[in-house]
Amino acid sequence: MSMIKNPQEIGLMREAGRVVANTLAAVRAAAAVGVSLKELDELAAESISEAGATPAFLNYRPRWASVPFPGVICTSVNDAVVHGIPNGYRLEDGDLLSVDCGAFVEGWCGDAAVSFVVGTADPADLELIAATDAALARGIEMARIGNKMGDLAYAIGGVARRAGYGLLAHHGGHGIGRTMHAEPPVPNDGRPGRGIKLTEGLVIAIEPMLILGGKDDYYHDEDEWTLRSANGRRAAHSEHTVAITAEGPVILTLP
Repeated sequence: MSMIKNPQEIGLMREAGRVVANTLAAVRAAAAVGVSLKELDELAAESISEAGATPAFLNYRPRWASVPFPGVICTSVNDAVVHGIPNGYRLEDGDLLSVDCGAFVEGWCGDAAVSFVVGTADPADLELIAATDAALARGIEMARIGNKMGDLAYAIGGVARRAGYGLLAHHGGHGIGRTMHAEPPVPNDGRPGRGIKLTEGLVIAIEPMLILGGKDDYYHDEDEWTLRSANGRRAAHSEHTVAITAEGPVILTLP
């Protein structure tokens, strides 16, 4: 499958991205103390369905997974970095929640994530989220024709490392299109001038995952999906689907 998308295909991915953005906004608005992760998942399912789209995460089962993912969104709380299953847990004051969402429109996928604090925020959590968003912004800025993937990775990793945060080991962004996860891999740390050259029509999901305490290690929960920081510290996750065009990077996962 070609990694390069034509303008019509990118347009369809923009429609999928709009569904994802609107769903994330609805979930964020509904996330409050006492609301369960399952209730947020049900809201996301309704939002995607009403838009005429199909959830990308529900029943997704990559080769490494022994069980399919059971939710429409990933809801990762506090030390859960990514892939948190939306269960009956009810949000508490001060929880740091990362929400990841994907959707298909006419067979084309959009994928994005956002992190925020529910209720009273610890300043350290706000700084972590701001750094994660800044790392994403730097990665997007480098998503330009002629740059190398290593340039993008170096930009993301530089923001995280200079601020003293860890980056989730062995995980990063990815190509996206007819499938949610495709070539090429998009690392969150690397050396400039290395990797494939970024070309017009390439569409990638850029997703830094930062961890307090400066450590990159993680472990799997018993549910086989949730990845938690090995040091037990909080984490944040930000993601956009981005098209590389002659005019520069275009974020497809906006309202």
